[in-house]
Amino acid sequence: MAVDNVSLQVNDKEYFSLLGPSGCGKTTLLRMIAGLVEPSEGEVYIDNKLVNKLPPEDRGIGFVFQTYALFPHMDVWDNVTYGPRVKAWEENKSDSIGREMLEMVRLYERKDALPHELSGGMMQRVALSRALAAGAKLLLLDEPLGALDAKIRFELRYELRRLVKDLGLTAIHVTHDQGEAMAISDRIAVMKRGRVLQFGTPQELYTNPRHVFVANFIGENNFLEGHVIKAFDGKIQIELRGGLAASGSDTSVKEGERVVLAVRPETFTIEKGHKKRINSLFGAVERVRYEGTNIRYEVRLENEDVVVVVRPSLMEEWFSTGDKVTVSFPSEKSYVFPYPSRGLREELAVE
Repeated sequence: MAVDNVSLQVNDKEYFSLLGPSGCGKTTLLRMIAGLVEPSEGEVYIDNKLVNKLPPEDRGIGFVFQTYALFPHMDVWDNVTYGPRVKAWEENKSDSIGREMLEMVRLYERKDALPHELSGGMMQRVALSRALAAGAKLLLLDEPLGALDAKIRFELRYELRRLVKDLGLTAIHVTHDQGEAMAISDRIAVMKRGRVLQFGTPQELYTNPRHVFVANFIGENNFLEGHVIKAFDGKIQIELRGGLAASGSDTSVKEGERVVLAVRPETFTIEKGHKKRINSLFGAVERVRYEGTNIRYEVRLENEDVVVVVRPSLMEEWFSTGDKVTVSFPSEKSYVFPYPSRGLREELAVE
């Protein structure tokens, strides 16, 4: 199944993103909302109106494709005013809207240019203007920035959100780029294998992931396998592989249960030598990478697991390859998940 038992609600004037790896069903879900794919079961409502049998042109939507889908033989002006003309709007109204849309995306001076004469960023802005010119209140964006280079993609993501918010539109944005989704979305639905695993604000998904895949896909995490040796008052003690000890906060797991402990790289502290304190793991620095504002350490623990530690480059003591170190983390900043029935590697896989 391309989309499996998905149930969610997008609020009016919300910038909502469908986030997940390629093939997870997010584009199919978007195309069902648009009316380009008919769902085999379930219902789609737009503005409290059942639209399952309604054709795309009657749903009041604008669709922006990753490939732009501009008419190559039409100049910018004709592309943007195509919708109003097809709907037989008055010429004055069509011209007024066309000018307004192109000025909004700063392309009115290029109104006579053909698509092949424009950069990728310009073509995407024309595609956006065309979708908006037809009077759409719901904007559907299918990987709209995927074909652009990194710098233009970074700049245009904020321009997209600004336009949507300034015009009071509702937007549903499909992407596999978690940084893009986190930067522009009011809420995000994380999908895998046709299902929505979790949805919420970017902060909720980052600070409180409820699924091991979400913890890995939103940001970065270290995953340590073990089992619960003691559970009391919401606190648990975990024996990691190789006999290493750790503790966490969780009320859902029980003694003897196999678990995965997740710790984000920026949560770790790192010190030279062998320190004895709660949630301290001893190991050796295996690799050091300077990343400008941060230093990234890969530390091989006593049990041969490797964890990634990220620390600010300007404030911290630097460590070198081979240094014996202790990495530590607070229990309340870690996450504990039941061990996946299909195995950890399979559950984390980005298909």
